[in-house]
Amino acid sequence: MDSAALLTLAITVIAAILLITEILRPDLVALLVLVALGITGTVKPQEVFAGFSGSAVMTLIAISMIGAALHKTGVTLVLSRGMLRLGNKNDATLILVTFLTAAGLSLFMNNIAVVGILLPAVMTLTRSAGVSPSRLLLPLAYGTILGGMATLFTTSNIVVSGALREAGFAPFGVLDFFPIGLPLVVIGAVYMVTVGRRMLPTTQPEGRNGLLTQLGARLTEMYNLKSNLAEIMVLPDSPLAGKTISAGDWRKKVGLTIIGVIRNGQPYLAPKRSEIIHPGDRLMVHGLVDPAKMVEFQLVAVPGSPAQPKVVNEIIKLAELVIPPHSSMVGKSLRDLNFREKYHLTVVAVWRSNCPVEEDLADLQLQPGDALLVQGTARRIRLLHGDPDMVLLEEDPDAVLAPGRIYLALGITLVALIIAATGLVPVAETILAGAVLLVVTGCMNMNDAYRSIEWKAIFLIAGMWPLSTAIRDTGLARQAVNALLGLLGDIAPLWIALALILIAMLLTQVMSGQVAALVVAPLAMAAGASAQIDSRALGMAVALGCSLAFPTPYGHPVNIMVMSSGGYNFRTFTRIGIPLTILVILAILAGLAIFWGL
Repeated sequence: MDSAALLTLAITVIAAILLITEILRPDLVALLVLVALGITGTVKPQEVFAGFSGSAVMTLIAISMIGAALHKTGVTLVLSRGMLRLGNKNDATLILVTFLTAAGLSLFMNNIAVVGILLPAVMTLTRSAGVSPSRLLLPLAYGTILGGMATLFTTSNIVVSGALREAGFAPFGVLDFFPIGLPLVVIGAVYMVTVGRRMLPTTQPEGRNGLLTQLGARLTEMYNLKSNLAEIMVLPDSPLAGKTISAGDWRKKVGLTIIGVIRNGQPYLAPKRSEIIHPGDRLMVHGLVDPAKMVEFQLVAVPGSPAQPKVVNEIIKLAELVIPPHSSMVGKSLRDLNFREKYHLTVVAVWRSNCPVEEDLADLQLQPGDALLVQGTARRIRLLHGDPDMVLLEEDPDAVLAPGRIYLALGITLVALIIAATGLVPVAETILAGAVLLVVTGCMNMNDAYRSIEWKAIFLIAGMWPLSTAIRDTGLARQAVNALLGLLGDIAPLWIALALILIAMLLTQVMSGQVAALVVAPLAMAAGASAQIDSRALGMAVALGCSLAFPTPYGHPVNIMVMSSGGYNFRTFTRIGIPLTILVILAILAGLAIFWGL
């Protein structure tokens, strides 16, 4: 073993120790690896930063952008609602639905694309169901990986199939992986809803306190809105009928704030001040209902109406704004500021002195530190970012900002994914083209795109990329594989398949599955020829072994994608992933014996 291989081995061991012990952040360890390989000259200068432009990184960036567009237009919200209906807020059922949805999509789509699309939907699902993201994101990643093992469209499977063709053997067909892959999905699903479910973390990920429930529900409870919500009807003789909300001056005359209008059975939340109130309209209002005022203005409570009307939906949201000391709003009332006309938002309540104020809001002089609870469209709330007179405390992560473009976003995404699946155009270029088209068509803007990218995952993958290059180019991987195969000697074909599976699995943890396939596949062909074993069967073993990314977060990009949002660490993956890996390996061996005659 030459000096370059020894140095690569040393860096690999040190990096593994740092990642396992978590002495340093994983992304920082990846950058240290990159720097060490570059400074020592182990990797060529042009290859040190190649990971940042690698296909995996560019695909991850592009699919993150697509996920943001699908979330902004409401596609992921619709998907999460469907999953919630199937899961019925039951922990085991939600895990199963998430797992099977991911596995099903990964049969036809790139694994990174599956997680990129489902991750926002599953995060919305966790808030709707009131469960921690840590309960569902690992099943999402594992379901995606296992589903990919049942199809040819997984990158490592394609690489091994190509190696077979180059060696003069018949390449794999689309359905060749299915007889073994389908039982693997079933085994994984059973494992995750039984043993795996008991080992999944239950705590909220660090930095996400308070996000377990939906923002609207938390603000409604904090400001005690439910106690003062009502639904009333405007009678034909009401003096307020036929007037706009502004002209009617509802807050001053009746003491109520109109937060929604129900007309022809259709609710319209956060109506504009210019909205005309018609006789027979049903109004969702907030405030103290004065019976005398109701009689005076010819208003009646709606018989049999819900006691607590809904104040938010996927488009209309609640938000909390704080008035800073330097704000020009200090000392002025909402009426003075023409707040509703200027911002197109309705102030429902004001938080002052540790309690909500709900009366005489229009004439209440604002003070530094006041918090305004406002209702309006998510797009209008988004525009408050950077306003020097107010501080937006938090945006609703489930808000739909561009509801009119839901079908456009879905169509562009499906076309991009179908083209990518055909292999006519490289996956990274196709997905990136789809992401750019979503920006051009207004399904999202570039600020949304930048916010959507998980930079921790990007630096982690790009930083570890040159390590896989060094392991391959220095011959370290080939020497290790040859040494192990030499030790095995003349053994049964199934044991050789097991050895190749384990080698592929181990290499996958330190380099991508596709790189591991490039290293191990030719050796499998050679081992098959020398031992007179079906090389296609050994190729199948290698391909499936390259997908065994369960034991560590670094075996596959999808693990890294869910790591931060799920609050997982290295030990989480080893604790849950190792038993699953053992079960999957045993099932693969059984499948090779049954379907491939090993």
